Amino acid sequence: MTSPTIQWNLRTLMAANSMFQTTDLIEPLREHGVNLSREQVYRLVTKVPERLNTTVLVALCHIFGCAPNDLIEIPDAAAARERSAVNEPATSPVVQRELKPVPARIQRPTKA
Repeated sequence: MTSPTIQWNLRTLMAANSMFQTTDLIEPLREHGVNLSREQVYRLVTKVPERLNTTVLVALCHIFGCAPNDLIEIPDAAAARERSAVNEPATSPVVQRELKPVPARIQRPTKA
């Protein structure tokens, strides 16, 4: 089973708050008790985190005045399945060609 994809909106929130460099986030995080290196902040901003510490999440929400769902969006799974079903070609031979009914022939068994 594939893991669900998420949309990480930290960079968008940073831009909306006139933070255009990843290093702009180091000091606000530090003011909220989160001490991350320059490299850690860069990865936090540029990549979808595999694991996210709740302290970091709360600090980001306070910094940007947002809720967790503003930072993390989970696309609707049903809509994603519908889109993929419409975009993918059918692989079943039943779906690929039209079936026509064939009349049945009923014969009496021959005597041996």
